[in-house]
Amino acid sequence: MRHQKKFNHLGRKSAHRKAMLSNMAASLIMHKRIHTTVAKAKALRVFVEPLLTKSKEDTTHSRRTVFSYLQSKEAVTELFREISKKIMDRPGGYTRILKTGNRFGDNAEMCLIELVDYNEAMLSVKDDGKAKATRRRRAGTKKKEGDAAEVKPATKAAVETEPVVEEKPVKVAEKVEEPLAEVEPDVQDEAAEEKPEA
Repeated sequence: MRHQKKFNHLGRKSAHRKAMLSNMAASLIMHKRIHTTVAKAKALRVFVEPLLTKSKEDTTHSRRTVFSYLQSKEAVTELFREISKKIMDRPGGYTRILKTGNRFGDNAEMCLIELVDYNEAMLSVKDDGKAKATRRRRAGTKKKEGDAAEVKPATKAAVETEPVVEEKPVKVAEKVEEPLAEVEPDVQDEAAEEKPEA
């Protein structure tokens, strides 16, 4: 029975699974993104994120602990020298999974798993999003008298610069109404003519 065993075994024995995740983690650290199946990527995320957290503290003990998982000196060096500096301010969530469709051979779901801080395109989009931050407040609280008088100049300027579009009335052509009484008898007469007499 497999009660309370929640992680994905990936159809492999434990030694094979650990070796595969170790190799995939080393590849992810060296290349910053790898192409794999969604199931393996989710298993890899659980495997590699604690190692990334451990790399924030650069001590001999943490290096040896990470090496025991990765078994690659080059990956450990890259992790502690380069990656740990970039992820220092991030409180977890170091990887991102982007689905890329299904594989032709066996229709397996494929994806890219990448380190969040190394995707320059996504980082630039995130920076643009900071410009239009909105102020939120709880629904039950009331504004103070001083807050009502304050208006942000950027918001006021944005309201003034928006072009006002006037709606023009649309002319509707007058309908020509034909009497339905004239049309219906013709249809009924044609239907009666088509039916053969019994």
